[in-house]
Amino acid sequence: MSLLPIFLKLEGRPGLVVGAGNVALEKINSLLLTGLRLRVIAPEANAEIRRLADEGQLEWIQRKFDPTDLDGNFIVIAATNDPEVNATVYREAGRRGILVNSVDDPPHCDFYFGSIVRRGDLQIAISTAGESPAVAQRIRREIDEQLSTDIGPWLTELGRLRREIIATLPAGEDRKALVHQLAERQFFKSSPEFSSRQDSEGRVFLVGAGPGDPDLLTVKALRLIQSADVVLHDDLVTRAILELAGENAEVVNVGKRCGTKSVTQEEIHALMIDHAEAGSRVVRLKCGDPLIFGRAAEEMSALALAGVAFEVVPGITAAFAAAAAIPCSLTDRNAASNVIFSTGHHAQSHNHAPVPELEDATRIIYMPGRDLSLLALEWLQEGLPADFPCAIVSHAAQPGQQVQRTTLAELGKARPTQSPSLLIAGWAVRETADNRIEAIRGTVLTM
Repeated sequence: MSLLPIFLKLEGRPGLVVGAGNVALEKINSLLLTGLRLRVIAPEANAEIRRLADEGQLEWIQRKFDPTDLDGNFIVIAATNDPEVNATVYREAGRRGILVNSVDDPPHCDFYFGSIVRRGDLQIAISTAGESPAVAQRIRREIDEQLSTDIGPWLTELGRLRREIIATLPAGEDRKALVHQLAERQFFKSSPEFSSRQDSEGRVFLVGAGPGDPDLLTVKALRLIQSADVVLHDDLVTRAILELAGENAEVVNVGKRCGTKSVTQEEIHALMIDHAEAGSRVVRLKCGDPLIFGRAAEEMSALALAGVAFEVVPGITAAFAAAAAIPCSLTDRNAASNVIFSTGHHAQSHNHAPVPELEDATRIIYMPGRDLSLLALEWLQEGLPADFPCAIVSHAAQPGQQVQRTTLAELGKARPTQSPSLLIAGWAVRETADNRIEAIRGTVLTM
């Protein structure tokens, strides 16, 4: 089948979706981005579609479909769980000359939704003519990973310059050459992570889901959730965030609540490792930030011990969301110059002596300055030990990120770092995945 790839201007045009479940929601989210005037017809609707209707983003008509509902629409989506209704929508729309997409039913489609990579006004659509949406999603994921993230703003500026050139210079080869010269740049990342990746290589992403509002996800977290093969999520991750996962993704609740453990931590480790070794992209979705009270240390150790590649994607931790809700600043020049994160739960172990209260915290110092000698002296005078682990992180999560590890005794001798930088100090700094692996191996050897 030969298809004509086209991009339709739908803004302001009328469109209809028949059905209001999870399958319909995915199409609705795509259509709302276009500015389509959307009506949804269904006897019942899921919570997210109800919310969209309450906010005026679409009109929900709460009843069964009638063929006359098709009249006057530009495009129609059949997305019910009743094949007979979907077939009726397709047949009656065809009589009216209206384009129809019947979800997951290629013979009853006049057009297909492509798997889209977006960078502002740039859109790359991939279609397999309905043969394998999973293949289209995988190709989209590969392109999305490698395509530079700054293309959207760059394209907007390029468009402005192009219009200015066209308005200023006469038509001809010189103008054409200048426009083409402006468009020359590198579009795809060239880092070894992307250039050497094999299709069969699985990977685990420890992703922060934030406090629950999908709008507070990072852009990277959103892309990973949408492109994941498997999502292993905490019990408190909200339904609105889970619904962002692709329709072919396997979504598994591995959470614990109020001490009830339906899935043990060891079983979570096994799930991550097994799926990754099978070649799947696994998103381990954690509430808030994965590195704050999320048992990420254990999971990173398990993945490293199994030789599974992983990456941590930070999220907004609940403390920040709570402060914003009050609202109050966690730091204040007149009231508070320190922030200490703590939990009411602490791992109990008979193999380790309790950590002294003074040392039972990870200390985070924003903008510590270039000379850390005075701070080191103050902490030593407080009673912190000389071998207290410290790490200076410069340009965190940026291309020029640097990490300098040291101890409290040597902190004053640390080489100056570029701003912005943070100082993180505490025994948790020493408990890296590599150190935990060595401890595990040592335990095994002595058994």
